[in-house]
Amino acid sequence: MSIRLRLALQFGSILAVTLLLFALVTYFATQQSRRTLFTQSLFKRTLVVGHAYVAGQNDRDDAGKEASYRRYLRQLYRTLPAEQGRVYDVSNQLVFKEGQGAAKPVPIAWLAQVRRSGSAVLESETNYHETVGQLYRDAKLGPLVIVASSVDEDSRQQLQQLRHLLVLGLLVSVGVMGVGSWVFAGQALRPLRHIVREVDGITATDLSQRLTRDGGSTDEIGLLTQRFNRLLARLEAAFAGQRTFVRDASHELRTPLTALIGELEVSLLQAERTPTEYRRVLQSTLDSARQLNELTNGLLQIARASDDPSQVPMTAVRLDELLLLAHEQLLRRHPTCRVDLDFGEADDNASFTVRGNEALLLSAMLNILDNACKFSKDTGSTVTATLARTRSHFTLLVADEGPGLTAADLQQVFVPFFRAAAARAVPGHGIGLPLAARIMALHGGTVRVESEPGQGTRVWLDWPLGSLK
Repeated sequence: MSIRLRLALQFGSILAVTLLLFALVTYFATQQSRRTLFTQSLFKRTLVVGHAYVAGQNDRDDAGKEASYRRYLRQLYRTLPAEQGRVYDVSNQLVFKEGQGAAKPVPIAWLAQVRRSGSAVLESETNYHETVGQLYRDAKLGPLVIVASSVDEDSRQQLQQLRHLLVLGLLVSVGVMGVGSWVFAGQALRPLRHIVREVDGITATDLSQRLTRDGGSTDEIGLLTQRFNRLLARLEAAFAGQRTFVRDASHELRTPLTALIGELEVSLLQAERTPTEYRRVLQSTLDSARQLNELTNGLLQIARASDDPSQVPMTAVRLDELLLLAHEQLLRRHPTCRVDLDFGEADDNASFTVRGNEALLLSAMLNILDNACKFSKDTGSTVTATLARTRSHFTLLVADEGPGLTAADLQQVFVPFFRAAAARAVPGHGIGLPLAARIMALHGGTVRVESEPGQGTRVWLDWPLGSLK
């Protein structure tokens, strides 16, 4: 079932039930009102009958007046169908009867009730027939009970017409509401159909398209369009980054592979070679294999650093111990590099404890220190690594006195495989800083770089205390 049909049925059902309840309330309220008016009309007729009967009894010696009262009562009774009027004396004997049809006997107990209460209804309206009693007091005749009964034929006809009108109106209203609900549901869902058509035209090869918003609408459809456009922007950036990553990785992998294949092919061209030449070929091949291994490990670490943080195991890590471990491994790579460590002033043993992944944080520290050593190698300067704690952050500052970077290079240092012009002669693949940035982002931290040509480079690793403790 489509959403349009579901909405039309729901709206139509709600309105139909509302109209049905309104029709029932209208009908029963009208029925009760007419019943009350009819009962009041019967009570008024008991007074007319009582006046006529008493006047007739007081003037019964005048035959002309008595006949006139009877003609008046007959004319009065003809105004209501099946109307009857009866008078009971103090002994509960029927002393007067006028009207149409046979009179039903009246219970003595009910007559006594009328005398006690002054009025009572013997037979409430059943099939539009009703019987009422009224106490009428006369000085000569005593307390009389006047009984009047009739059929409310007018209410029968009018209520029947009202029923037909309400049923017909309800059916017509339901039909109109069904069509209206279908049309309004279609209008409400028109933006969604437009979104579906636009989404169908978006493919993985062209993620630059965006959903259009009608007049900058801020309703739910507009918010959905806005969120979907943001999702498309993130997907486009992710796809672009993936393509760039694959292209650059392929280029970087091709270099050592080409050198490796070239050395092996050249070595096979000559049948006989001296041991020195074989040793040189093997050494060159080993260097290319090591370069390829380092590059592969770097790519794997970048992929791992891009994982969902919830999937990366986190434990309590001592940054000071981790820095010492990175320093030890760095000296194995660069035995001649001088690195001075400064741990600031620690308040207690746990002052540098954060929550993170030890292997990834070690890789981030080692990459920053390795870059500083490689760029300071030719100058023979000292690299300083300062670990400090502020009120809101842990900070590791790594400073070198290398050639530095230009402002244009600084804007691209976090792009994977980017290498500044001054760094082309230094061994590397341009993945150290991007890898460190991704690792820090995974831990809620940041990486900052400041550098000027000829003034060296300073790199900060910052961990916010609130997110890592």
